[in-house]
Amino acid sequence: MASLNVGDLGAYLREQRRQAQLSLRQLADAAGVSNPYLSQIERGLRKPSADILQQLAKALRISAETLYVQAGMLDERDRDEVETRAVILADPSINERQKQVLLQIYESFRKENALDTAAADAAEAAGAANGPAGTRPGASDDAMPPKPN
Repeated sequence: MASLNVGDLGAYLREQRRQAQLSLRQLADAAGVSNPYLSQIERGLRKPSADILQQLAKALRISAETLYVQAGMLDERDRDEVETRAVILADPSINERQKQVLLQIYESFRKENALDTAAADAAEAAGAANGPAGTRPGASDDAMPPKPN
């Protein structure tokens, strides 16, 4: 059976499983998948669905989004956001309520900055339509009315 193009998902899963000190059988049982199926995923022979990835993430106590990126299901541009979320969720020094609050704050900052970026882009586009440095098309210093004496 040839390997599928699932990025480094299999190797990543194997590494996460080893870090969690779980055997293949233990992870398969915890995630509710068969041992052979999990083995095939780790070897790159099977491409799991988003639901299976979510079950594996839950069993490994990692972010499902991280696995989605590894499997190529989530856009690469979202990787920074996913990694930030994964780090927050994996931090053992804060409790679940604190993690959720921190994620809500993080998301509000991202939305605020996206709005600021969109407004700046719109202003820049409007400025470009009016000519360089915000001048009106056809306006020049020569067109200024004479100063009164």
